[in-house]
Amino acid sequence: MRKKLQQIIKPLLKTFLALSLVLTLALGHADGALAASGGRIGGGSFRVPSSRTYTPRTYAPPGGGGYYPGGGYYPGGGFGFPFLIPFWGIGGGFGGLFGILIFLAIGNFLLQSFRRAASGETQEADYSTSSPVSVTRLQVGLLAQARDLQNELNHIAETADTNSPEGRAEILQEASLALLRHPEYWVYAGGDTQQARLNSAEAQFNRLSLAERSKFSEETLTNVNNQLRAALAKDALPPADEIDNPTRLITEGPGEYIIVTLLAATLGKSEIPKINSSDDLRQALRQIGSIPSDRLLAIEVLWTPQAQGDTLTSDDVLANYSDLRLV
Repeated sequence: MRKKLQQIIKPLLKTFLALSLVLTLALGHADGALAASGGRIGGGSFRVPSSRTYTPRTYAPPGGGGYYPGGGYYPGGGFGFPFLIPFWGIGGGFGGLFGILIFLAIGNFLLQSFRRAASGETQEADYSTSSPVSVTRLQVGLLAQARDLQNELNHIAETADTNSPEGRAEILQEASLALLRHPEYWVYAGGDTQQARLNSAEAQFNRLSLAERSKFSEETLTNVNNQLRAALAKDALPPADEIDNPTRLITEGPGEYIIVTLLAATLGKSEIPKINSSDDLRQALRQIGSIPSDRLLAIEVLWTPQAQGDTLTSDDVLANYSDLRLV
């Protein structure tokens, strides 16, 4: 009986040990996945844009009129006192003259009001610290054959104006267009939109940015708030563990990728679609690329790898971008 139990247990024990070894090697290899270099373009401010507030102008009425301290308008005629004090019956036809002047003053006030309305000088609702802000993150994983995309992003980083709202909107548009031009290389995608108040949106945006930047081994090209920085070029040598273990490339296969991340904080409530297919990704890219400059608070475009000769393997993607889906 004892021998029979040993014959049954032995194979099970061997299978268990083999599975444990495979899992240990796999997890250990994933943890040891090497991060690649990265590029970054960004800028913006979470202060309310000045164009969103309006201070009504004070127009000096004709004839020396003005406004009462408690509110209300009175026309004037150069006499130093309100024009509405009745002078009827004084000096003969004074009543008729003053009536005409009052009519002209009212007509001028209405004319100025119409002009202000026609020119758009109406008071808009001011944004406050509790105003809603949408913080959107959109990520695309492409095959490494899309090397032209890296060159396009490098060019945007080197020439972009990240200090003006119009420049930041153009960056987001150009980066979205660059991705839309390479649908044949799309492999992975993911993204979401988080809602926050204006007084907490900056912290939320920074958390997302730091989470993505921490996945880079180093930032080799950046343009943030018009501060352009580039790391010194390094020779494209294989990692040390590949030199020690040249069979690693054979066992892993050629799986090399490019990951691009778009971050945008916008005034108001908006949301990109849930990405389950290439059509969803196309719609999300069009949506984030068309955000107008007057709603855009801050943006960041991040991509990896950036340095020439650097690679991002399938293990790197699984370790650092496990939330992405196949498209």
